[in-house]
Amino acid sequence: MNATSIKPTVKLIDQDGNALAIMGRIKQALKTAGADKEYIDKYISETTSSDYDHLLAGILGTFLAY
Repeated sequence: MNATSIKPTVKLIDQDGNALAIMGRIKQALKTAGADKEYIDKYISETTSSDYDHLLAGILGTFLAY
């Protein structure tokens, strides 16, 4: 499993706030930062395992969000 060595950036402000739309942007940011498919799948599984607040908390802990 290859995680990214940098903290990826993702734009959340003035974007679609739907959880699926957010996760699409997250997946693309992780790919761009060099994370492999196994890491991306695990990350998405963990962040979507609960409610919307859990999703956002996981994102804010991993990404530079603006």
